[in-house]
Parts: sequence; structure tokens; C-alpha cells
Amino acid sequence: MRKIYIFDTTLRDGEQSPGVNLNTQEKVEIALQLEKLGVDRIEAGFPAASPGDLAAVNAVARAVKNASVIGLSRSREQDIEAVREALKGAQDPCIHLFLATSPIHRKHKLRMEKQQVLETAEAAIRYAKKYFDKIEFSPEDAGRTELDFLCEVTAMAIRAGATVVNIPDTVGYMTPSEFGNIFKVLREQVPGCEKIQLSAHCHDDLGMATANALAAIENGADQVEGTINGIGERAGNTAIEEVAMALETRQAFYGAKTGLVLSEIARTSRLVSKLTGMVVPGNKAIVGANAFAHESGIHQDGMLKEKTTYEIISPETIGLKDSKLVLGKHSGRHAFREKLIDLGYELSDEKVNEAFAKFKDLADRKKSVTDEDLRALIEEKLIQTPELFVVEAIRVSYGEPQTATQATVRLKAADGSIHEQSAEGNGSVDAIYKAIDKVTGEQVELEDYSVKSVSHETDALGEAHVHLRQGELSVHGRGVSTDVLEASAKAYMDAVNRLVDKRNNPGSTRAGSMKLL
Repeated sequence: MRKIYIFDTTLRDGEQSPGVNLNTQEKVEIALQLEKLGVDRIEAGFPAASPGDLAAVNAVARAVKNASVIGLSRSREQDIEAVREALKGAQDPCIHLFLATSPIHRKHKLRMEKQQVLETAEAAIRYAKKYFDKIEFSPEDAGRTELDFLCEVTAMAIRAGATVVNIPDTVGYMTPSEFGNIFKVLREQVPGCEKIQLSAHCHDDLGMATANALAAIENGADQVEGTINGIGERAGNTAIEEVAMALETRQAFYGAKTGLVLSEIARTSRLVSKLTGMVVPGNKAIVGANAFAHESGIHQDGMLKEKTTYEIISPETIGLKDSKLVLGKHSGRHAFREKLIDLGYELSDEKVNEAFAKFKDLADRKKSVTDEDLRALIEEKLIQTPELFVVEAIRVSYGEPQTATQATVRLKAADGSIHEQSAEGNGSVDAIYKAIDKVTGEQVELEDYSVKSVSHETDALGEAHVHLRQGELSVHGRGVSTDVLEASAKAYMDAVNRLVDKRNNPGSTRAGSMKLL
């Protein structure tokens, strides 16, 4: 099967996204992850742009061992010298030269005739050849360059010593059939084209970057250039993860694949998103939050019966754990029942119908229903948990900053007796929870704690949620009060009551983790 080389320009073209400014440490961190991903070539930056960029490219060149590190250069000797300096220490250095060739660029930007463009580019390639074994040349705005002139430029680059000729659709103007045809013509008409690699560099201004890159592959491209998450100037570049997964999923059609470690895709996407500050849209192909999420009842039913009914890629392939059946107003009863089973609740048909009606009412008011929402719905609406203890009062005292906070809690037991204990903790909530543990004698693990306001005034109700675990038992607790510390205490006490009841009555209709008949 034909290998398609991956040229990653996240650190160069991707960093040109408005608002993105990676420092040297961040560039190295991304480069090392790209190395784990298995990209063949990493374009680390534009060394002539600034001393800082030169230093960053050099840092990447020294850190990366298993991929070729590339520096971008205009067709100028001083730029070539900057790349030469930046790539000192690189295991496999390569220079990427470019010069515009389209009529609009020749006239308005370069103010050059065709012959001047040819001579300038050839001189730059020959100069770079003195220092670099690997040279990539890009006729900028190749998509809008006359095809006969593009053939002439490519032939010149091959004669001068280029090892890769890249065809950039610089402004995202091409359609797949037009862009693919460029590669077909170059392969058929340019002498020596079989001795070098042809590369495709696409932009997404018309939303066709990935389609254009795949069309190039169909017509003889050896390499695709792009970025993680498709970031880049204006509408961005070809998304590398999209090309890789298209080739993987449609191997029989394309007869080609990349050398990427596909299970590193999700991790790489998250890292680039975090360090660039560019949030991945939920509906982004392959790496978006919704790429493996299903809400429609019909789709969820199909997924539960056979995943391939609605999923052509396994989430595990890109390094995710599993698909998500998102519960919302479009979800069906089948998915709802399966979700409750996953959470530890097995309900009778009657209870499922009752719970499903309450769920639908909740889903009409919320965009999505979380696991905690479902736990609260089942345990608060359908299960009546005995109150073994009730919070009567709490008192918190603070000392010097270096001393622990002390809390005293007074609890009323089910038999009417009053129990009071004090404890010190690392903050108010910690001290309160330790005091409650002293009264109840329970040893539990607090897995999650959150508090939020129910309304927006200064006297707003505070709603606290806790998630406790004791061995295999897991419970959710909720408390509401205008005092967030009281709400926190009530939530913890609510959870402890549920935990004790679940442990003592594993088969009862209140247990939640077993059956609701």
C-alpha cells in the first residue's frame, strides 16, 4: 500500500492563526507530541521572521530525533542562512523555499515577469543545495498559476535540486477536480517528476481543504501538508487527522495510508488546543466533542444493537475510550434504560416509564442531561431514602492563616438523639466533612464536590453536590441553602444517608445500585 508522507505545519502555518503565539517551550512540547504521533516532517517555523522564531526552530531541531525538522525560507540568501543556523543540531534537516508564481502575485506582490521568477527561484534552490540535502520548493499560489507555467516551474525546481515540490492552494480557491488535475498533469508532463515527491498544501477558505488534499492523493501526491485540528491563517489548513482517518477508513478506495500512530490523534488534538487556546468546535470531524456522540433515539437504538450502524470509525482508534450516548430530548427509552443500567440502576418497566417521563420533562429544560442529573432524578424522585441523620447546625471558626479551620456539627439521628462533634480541616468544607464522619463512623472517599448558585442575587440559594464512594458503592448527594457551607453539609449528609441505605438494603427498591421493581 502506498505511503503518504505527513508534513505537519502546526508550528508554522498553524501559529499564524490570529491570536496564537507559542513560546519556545510550547513549540518543543507540541513537536515532541507530533513525533509520538508519527508525522514524517515537522515545519517548526520561519527562522528569518525574528530572532525568537530562529531560537524556537533550533530548540525543536535539537529535541526531535525521529522526524525531519523543516525551516521556512523565502527565496533569499539571508533567509536561507537563517534556516541553516536554526537547523544546526537537527538529525534530519530540510529547508522549505517558496516564491509566488500566480499572475496576481507576480504583478502586484513581486512585480516580476515569469523569467525573473524562474531565475530567482532557481538561484535560491542552488544556493540552498550547498547546505541542505533535502529541499522542498513551493510555488506560492500554485492553484491560481497557469498550468503550463506551473509545469515549467516544477521542471526547473527538479533540475536545480529540489527533492520535494509542493503545490499550495494558498487561498483555498481550488475545487477537488481542479486541484487533482494539477497533480495528474505534473506527473504526466514534467520530466524527472518520478524522481521527486509531490506535496499538497491546502487552505480551507471554501471548506474544501481535506477534499482537495485527498484529490491530490488520488492523482499522485506523495505528501500532504496540514495542521492538527486544521488551525491556520484565515479559515485554516487541511486537518491532518481528517486525511489520516479518511485513508484509514477508506483503504480499499484510496490504496494509501499514512504512517501515523492513530491512537495518538486525540491526545495531540487536546495538546494543540490547550497550548494555542483555539477551542475545537464540537462538530469538528474526528476530534470534535460530538464526533462520537449520539443523541437521536433512532441512532442510539442502532448503536446499542450494532455500532457500525451509525459509526464508521471506532473511537478507540484515535485514542478515545468509547462512544457517548448523549441523553437529551431526542433520546429514546432504549438508550435511557441502558444508561441507567450503566449507572447501577435496574428498573422494572413501570419504573422505567415513570423515570423516562420525568427525564423527558428535564430534557426539555436542559440541553443535555448528565449522569449526576440522572442519579438525582432516580434517587430523589423514585427512591425514598431514610434520613439516618439530619444536619441540625454547623459552626465554623477560623484562626491564624497557618492554623487549621475548626468545624462543629450537630446532627439529629433517626431516633431523635442529638450528636455533636468537632474536627479540624484544611478549610471549612474539609473540617465539616471530617466532623460528620466522626458522628456517623463512616469511612468514605469524596470523588467529586461542586457548588453553584441557583439564582443570581447575593442571597441566592447555593446548591451543593457531592459524589461519595465506599468500596464498590457509589452515591450522589445534594443540598440547598442560602449558606453554601450549610448546603455543602446537607449534600454530604444526604450522600452518607444514601450510602448506608444502599449498603444495608442491596436488594430493596431504594438501593439504586440493584433493582427497582
